[in-house]
This record gives sequence, structure tokens and C-alpha cells, in this order.
Amino acid sequence: MIEDASRAQALLKEHRDSIDRLDAILVFALAERFKHTQAVGVLKAQHDLPPSDPAREEKQIARLQDLAERADLDPEFAKKFLNFIIQEVIQHHKLHQQ
Repeated sequence: MIEDASRAQALLKEHRDSIDRLDAILVFALAERFKHTQAVGVLKAQHDLPPSDPAREEKQIARLQDLAERADLDPEFAKKFLNFIIQEVIQHHKLHQQ
């Protein structure tokens, strides 16, 4: 029993360490993504372009849902996640245009 509990604790630590590394990757990837979307926002503001591009957003959502399916991730979750990011980006773009 003690050996099983000890092994379970070791496995739990391994999983948590992996989760922590993946969380860090997500944060840095989102930061990099937002750097690029901020640059897009500046370009849009400089050239008086609209802050949102519904056709591109729709295409990106479909693309992300396809990726999610291939990765065995709930496509609806992927869609909600991307919609959240898109709304944040649009808000940043609107701020640059004021």
C-alpha cells in the first residue's frame, strides 16, 4: 500500500510538472501572439482599416476547430477560446484607433 501511494505521488508530481511547463508555454505563446496582433492593430489604425475582419475571424475559427479535432480537443472549446482571444484583440485595435 505504501509503495502504491508513493508511486501515485510520484506520478502526480510528474503530471503537475508537465502541466506547469505547458502553462508557461501557453502564456509565452499568447504573449507572442498578442505582440503580432498589436502590430496588426497599429497598421490598421495607421491605414484607417476596420478593427475587425469577420471573414478572417470565421476562417480562423474553422481552422482552429479542425486543428482541435485532429488534436482530440473539443472543437467547441477551441472555438470559445479563439472567440475570447479575438474579442480581446478587437478591443486593443479599437483603443489604437481612438
